[in-house]
Amino acid sequence: MAIERINPEELGRPSGFSHAVSTSGERIVFLAGQTALDSTNKIVGDGVVEQFERALGNLLAALRAAGGEPADLVSVTIYIVDMNDYKAHAREIGAVWKRLAGADYPAMAGIGVSRLWDVEALVEVQGFAAVKA
Repeated sequence: MAIERINPEELGRPSGFSHAVSTSGERIVFLAGQTALDSTNKIVGDGVVEQFERALGNLLAALRAAGGEPADLVSVTIYIVDMNDYKAHAREIGAVWKRLAGADYPAMAGIGVSRLWDVEALVEVQGFAAVKA
C-alpha cells in the first residue's frame, strides 16, 4: 500500500492538511458525512469542539468498519455552520484531530454552510480513504 502526501514548497507549508495525496494499489472507501449524532440519532455536544470530536469519531468508526484506520484518510471535507466560531477554536479542534487521527493529514477543505441536515449540528465531516485491498 502506498499513500504519498505531497506538499510542494511553492504552495507554502500546510498546517493541518496536505496539499495533495496520491495512492496506488488500494481500495477507495467513500465515507458519508458524519455529524455529532449518537447511537439514538440525537446531536450531542454543546459546542463546535465537542461536536467536531463526535463527528470525527463517527467518521473514524465508519472507516474502521470498512477495514481502515485514520492514516488511510486521503481527503476530508469539513462543513462548518459558524466559521468564526470554528476558527476561534482551531487549536482545540486540531488537538482533537491529532488525538483521534494522528499527525498524517489528508487533503482537507473547510466549507462554510448556512446549516446542516440536523439543525442542531454545527459541523459535518466527510472523507475518502485508501484502504489496503
